[in-house]
Amino acid sequence: MALRMVARNFRSKLLPSFTPAFMLHSHATSFGYKEVPEEEKSKLVGNVFTSVASNYDLMNDLMSAGLHRLWKERLVSKLNPFPGMKHLDVAGGTGDVAFRILESINSVRHKALRDTFEDNLQEETQIYVCDINPNMLNVGKIRAQERGLGEDGSLVWVEGDAEALNFEDGSIDGYTIAFGIRNVTHIEKVLSEAYRVLKKGGRFLCLELSHVENPAFKQFYDYYSFSVIPAIGELVAGDRNSYQYLVESIRKFPSQEKFASLISEAGFQKVEYENLVGGVVAIHSGLKF
Repeated sequence: MALRMVARNFRSKLLPSFTPAFMLHSHATSFGYKEVPEEEKSKLVGNVFTSVASNYDLMNDLMSAGLHRLWKERLVSKLNPFPGMKHLDVAGGTGDVAFRILESINSVRHKALRDTFEDNLQEETQIYVCDINPNMLNVGKIRAQERGLGEDGSLVWVEGDAEALNFEDGSIDGYTIAFGIRNVTHIEKVLSEAYRVLKKGGRFLCLELSHVENPAFKQFYDYYSFSVIPAIGELVAGDRNSYQYLVESIRKFPSQEKFASLISEAGFQKVEYENLVGGVVAIHSGLKF
């Protein structure tokens, strides 16, 4: 009996040092400038985009003075879409990038000489718009209907998580994510999933708000970001906090060089990036060989 009690007391002293980390605490991650448990971030980000969904495109126009349209055109031009491709646009709920890709493919198709052959390819073209937020997807579906896009089944709307995509290995020709990757909990998981679903020869492209290096421009940009953008959000969308988070999330995102390194570490080759407007945004790209 005495030996059993001694053993039990000895175990109770040792066990805390062997307690798994996940039982002691949850890992923290950034939500803007705040540190939050990892399991809470996706919910908090979801609340932000549920709040901004109905005004998302209008606010993009106001915040960027319409420049986001040119940035997205540049993104699509780097993709070089082709008829018959299977493309995945992640965090693309409102359809802005997907519509441009589909319109580019339609333009190529209309210029083709062999119409019958191209029509067959058009039937096979599928642009998957994947977003974790159903409210953003609903906005995109309405916009597609208004434009008469995707009626042939070429646009497929998917509610899904960028960190755990419901697509087969090597099934996608191209992958884009615009203004979305800084909102995820684990960037590395998103990049790993992008690599997994892409075919050999497939291209990864990411358009994201990034970091300005010129000191004079950075001072102006910081003022505009922290003073003007949240004020516009409050005035137009009645939501200052969501736009305060969006601004803070940009500053927490890795630098251009660091993000390029993460893409390389995921397995991509020929990784490069292009700064636009002095680094306000950057387009990163990589190929899967």
